[in-house]
Amino acid sequence: MNPLNILYIVPYAPTLIRVRPYNLIRFLQRAGHRVTLATLVEAEGERESLAALAGEGVRVMAEPISRRQKLTNALRAAPTRAPLQAVYSWQPRLAGAIRAALVEAARAGAGFDVVHVEHLRGARYALDVAVWAAANGRRLPVVWDSVDCISHLFEQAARSSRSLFGRLVTRLELGRTRRYEGWLVGRFDRVLVTSTVDRQALMNLAAALDGEDHGARVVVLSNGVDLDYFTPAAAGEREPATIVFTGKMSYHANLTAALYLIEQVMPLVWQQRPDAKLVIAGSSPPDRLRRLAAKRAGHVEVTGRAPDLRPYLTRASVAVAPLLYGAGVQNKVLEAMACATPVVATTRAVMGLRPEGLRHCAIADTPQSFADEIVALLVDADRQRRAGAGGRRYVETHHNWSAIASDLAVVYHGLIKE
Repeated sequence: MNPLNILYIVPYAPTLIRVRPYNLIRFLQRAGHRVTLATLVEAEGERESLAALAGEGVRVMAEPISRRQKLTNALRAAPTRAPLQAVYSWQPRLAGAIRAALVEAARAGAGFDVVHVEHLRGARYALDVAVWAAANGRRLPVVWDSVDCISHLFEQAARSSRSLFGRLVTRLELGRTRRYEGWLVGRFDRVLVTSTVDRQALMNLAAALDGEDHGARVVVLSNGVDLDYFTPAAAGEREPATIVFTGKMSYHANLTAALYLIEQVMPLVWQQRPDAKLVIAGSSPPDRLRRLAAKRAGHVEVTGRAPDLRPYLTRASVAVAPLLYGAGVQNKVLEAMACATPVVATTRAVMGLRPEGLRHCAIADTPQSFADEIVALLVDADRQRRAGAGGRRYVETHHNWSAIASDLAVVYHGLIKE
């Protein structure tokens, strides 16, 4: 395939935590394409990741955005029909820089072949690009990477979240987010999602608005995992009876899962394995979670911000993903599998995996069955090794970022041919 000139817009800085845009951009650039990244920076530490992308040849355009500006955006949107997510990351300076880059490329005779915009928070930038293209008489393919269906996530959170803020916000936002996501599907040449469940949810929303079948427009592009970064532990490094749960703990779905794990699952594990230790590794744990862990000091550790999750994953005997609701492909599951750490998960946490991947996970949806699966792995070192090795083989085959970036390039080329 011919190399492409790609404008890639992300409404938050791609980093090792925001793995999807970070790795897609890296591997597209490594495959010989020219990538221009337009993004926002909120924290100074994010500039290190942008510098790493620039070091690989990516042209980076970054504009600052403050939390105050995000809050102002949200307040302005509150009385309108637009969901907060759609305006939360709007920065006029970035929009201006994007338009300037489009004009500059066109004048140089090397216009962009395709524009890729990520997330509902970035959709307004995508719409702005489409307006510019129409005003200038240009046929410029635009790909909107929805990642997940946010309405589908909100529906679950409104029912099941243990976070009061999460329940209230998702209930307030659900109606207008449904309408907006359904409308957006018909606005772009291609829409990407990470799982078949999210694809169907988006198509249902769009069909409810216009009655059309958008099956050819909505494409599944799964998440990957950095197989050179997340690697198995050397023999003998794992700590016996250690269980790990990873993720940003201020996120309502992760907080709900952590509370479920500590309050309902682990007491059943401790009945059979009093020596079992749970490590919750991830940034921004709320005080509520820290207090609960403190009551079980010696049995539960909450790490707080963990710049590198690999030591926790490679030392653990078992990784768990007890999500009661969620969307898309869970990076925490892929990262554990890449480290050859056996996984116990709820059905919701692994819905984005292929059937081959499900065979290498222990799946349980009640506290007792979840605890039983954890204990069964803790007492059987051979089963641990088999499950871990199978998980590693699965992600090597199906969640390699290089292959996923190649699939994305095929989507781009298909649009250009059309």
